[in-house]
Order: sequence, then C-alpha cells, then structure tokens
Amino acid sequence: MAEAITPVIEPLEAQLLRGDALRVGLVVPVSGVLGLVGPCAINCAMLAADEVNLAGGMLGRPVELVLVDGGRPAAQVAAEVAGLARWGAIDAVVGTHGSDVRIEVVRALAGRVPFVYAPPYEGGGHAPGVYFLGETPARQLRPGLDWLIDRRRARRWFLLGNDYVWPRLVHGAARRHLAARDVGVVGELLVPYGMGDIPSIMERLVAGRPDAVLLSLIGSDLVAFNRAFAAAGLSWPRLCGALEEHGLLGIGGDATGELYGAMGYFASLVTDDSLSLGERYTRRFGSTAPLLNGHGQGCYEAVLMLAALSSRAGTLAVPEVDAIADGTSIVTARGRLTLRGHGVRRQAHIGRADGLDFDIVR
Repeated sequence: MAEAITPVIEPLEAQLLRGDALRVGLVVPVSGVLGLVGPCAINCAMLAADEVNLAGGMLGRPVELVLVDGGRPAAQVAAEVAGLARWGAIDAVVGTHGSDVRIEVVRALAGRVPFVYAPPYEGGGHAPGVYFLGETPARQLRPGLDWLIDRRRARRWFLLGNDYVWPRLVHGAARRHLAARDVGVVGELLVPYGMGDIPSIMERLVAGRPDAVLLSLIGSDLVAFNRAFAAAGLSWPRLCGALEEHGLLGIGGDATGELYGAMGYFASLVTDDSLSLGERYTRRFGSTAPLLNGHGQGCYEAVLMLAALSSRAGTLAVPEVDAIADGTSIVTARGRLTLRGHGVRRQAHIGRADGLDFDIVR
C-alpha cells in the first residue's frame, strides 16, 4: 500500500520547506478494518485537489494534501491531527473514516480549523467548523427499510453491526422506524472489530429466523460476514449501510439478488455528473485504479466543499466560515449539494448487488 500512496501525496517534511501551499489534512484509513477504502479515497481527494489547483487554488494558494491514517485508534488519530493543526502544518481537514475517530478529532481540534466529514453518519455531533456531507439514518436507511418491507414483505428484522457509535445509533433509529411500521426486531448483536466467533454469530442469526437483516458492519468485517453468510447457504435480504464497490469485490460479488447497499453514490449511477467523474477518474489514474465508490467520491466532495467555503468566506478562519456556510454549494457526481445547518440533506440510493456491480433500485 505504501507504494500506491508515496507518489500521490508529498511527504510533510518537503511541504513544510515551502510556505506557499495551503495544506489540507486528509484523514482516511489505510490500515485497520476500513483500510480497503483508503486507496480510492486518496485518489479522489487528489483528483479534487488537482481540479481546484487548475482553477487557481484555494485562497490563491496551491492545495497540498497531508495524509493521516484514519484506520488507527481514535485517540491516536485525533492527537496527530490536532498536533498538525497546532503547529500550523495543516490549514483544514477533510476525510472519510469511522464516527468514533470523527468524534475524537472534533474534540481535539476544538474548532481550530475547518473539518469537512464525508461519509454517512449517525446525526448530531455539530460543532464549530464541522461540516457533514453524508446522510443521517433517516435519509440513508429508511428508504431501504421501507423498500424491503413493502417489496419483500420483510416483517422480522435482525440488526447486526460493529460495536461503536455509528451502528448503535443507526440501530436505535432503525428500531424506532420499524416499530412505527409495525414491524418487529427479532434479534440484535453488536460485535467488536474483527468479528470474533463468526459461527456463533451465524447461530444467533439463524435462531432469530428473520425475514431480513440490517447490517451495520464496516469494511473487512462486512466482507467476512457476507462471505460466511453465502457459505452457509443463507439468502435473506441484507441491507447494508456501508457496502460499496470495494466491499462487494471483497465478498466475491453476489448472485442471490438479496444483497443491498444504501449509499449516496454508486459508480453505476447513470447521470451526466456521475459519468463525468468516472471519465475524469479513469483519465487521471488509469483503467486499473481502485474502484470508484461512495467513500472515495465523498473525499472528492469534501475537498471541493472546502474550496467553496473558503472562496465564499475569503478565509479559512472558523468563525468566518461558519457565518457563510449555509447556502454553500458544489456540483459533484451526486448532483448539486448545498449545506443547510452545516449538513447536506440528500436521500441515499438503494443499490442491489448483481455480481460485482450495483443496480439502482430506488
């Protein structure tokens, strides 16, 4: 992985020798359970930085990215990001990573520099200088829950996720919505990173006899579970809040027609904006580059949104950026995105896995 990253992002020591660059901390996982999303996220952030620089840079300065591995323990990531901000080594932060990491980074930054957070998240968490581009549970998962209830008669649900803040709050929102639809939850399980005893997890799942499963597992854990699910010959519908193209490739694809992802972006989205991003990504990184996916595309959006915020405010000072944040908009593969209340309000797409691709069903 180091070979893929080294030519993309210049070492921090070299950047500090020049005073003209505007440095953006890029916090993405290149290790740990979410490490599989890192290569595409880095590429997408680099593509956005290239485009910003071609348009004159950010505040008239060239943008350079400083990579921080967001796959490590949250406190370790937060300490590094806060140190870089204190030393003046970064002027802003963008990224996609777990919410546990985000919470610690926000606390450690304490509003010192702007932070644009890209992926779906659990809601709340507002703080000075923090801007959210992803969907909250109501906008990400409720459409998929309703689709499976109405189209697949899914009346009995099992909730399975990793044991940290995002799955806990996602499951709470799902339970409330399912209760409002007069639909039952027959089991729930939160597991540590690494999954642990998969046979025991499968036993719990089978014992619940669900009609459908809501999966809030992430990264390699989501891959491991779905491999075990297929090996067991099970075929219940599964709705995943973190399944994207790399995860589907890691699973080995799906032929059941019952594996669904809920994301704001899929590479198979057929719109002019989405097709344009795909063409530019391939032209920049080649046909064998890491697959475009929602987490990577989110990093592309985060760099563009930071540029738009700085352009409107004329600065990256947090009070001034906060004052103009609402109404700031960009156009990306998802179309036009506009900040309201420091967040973007867009519904997710529901993609059904078909082999190694996603068909958009809603």
